[in-house]
Amino acid sequence: MEFQRFLEIVGDEPVVETGLLAAGDVSRANIRKQLSRWVASGRLYQLRRGVYALAPPFQKTKPHPFLIANRLVPGSYVSCQSALAYSGLIPEYTPVVISVTAARPGRWDTPLGSFEYRHVQAKLMQGYRHVNLGGGQRAFVALPEKALLDLIYLQPGADSPHFLHELRLQNLERLNLDELQHLAIAAESPKLLRAAGHIRALAEAEAREYVAL
Repeated sequence: MEFQRFLEIVGDEPVVETGLLAAGDVSRANIRKQLSRWVASGRLYQLRRGVYALAPPFQKTKPHPFLIANRLVPGSYVSCQSALAYSGLIPEYTPVVISVTAARPGRWDTPLGSFEYRHVQAKLMQGYRHVNLGGGQRAFVALPEKALLDLIYLQPGADSPHFLHELRLQNLERLNLDELQHLAIAAESPKLLRAAGHIRALAEAEAREYVAL
């Protein structure tokens, strides 16, 4: 396959998987060899086995980090600090995109960023949505309430008021406290139920301060 033909097949796709190229009567071994050559020549980035992105100047659409995160580990969704920062609930920029998955945990360091995956039980794989990231890209991202509960679930001692204070939570009026409680109950976790109570108290205190102003 010539590189120009590859560009025609890929089109505007920000992330390319080898399955897209393997349709019809083609040699998978030859495809892998060509992809390896294009990576070596700087035309392609290899994100992991079977997952690639075009390098500039051939890149028509810059891949959003959340889209890459979803593609690297299918079935995962962006959560914890990454989703909280995206929702404006914490002030920090998060250089590593954090996702949760029911599969094995792991980390991928790629030319387009670093991506970390944390394991949760399969029953906790809920509370996320398909988000429009712009430029025709979409990704699965935790609801703000679920991102907060995922972080607390995964971090030892995170159900304490001290930990929540250290997070420097902001814009708590954006939280749906009933949804937070519902997700905590569905998780069947005393830890998350305790945390939900503390978060409700923080949100109510923030609301009172706002009214006082």
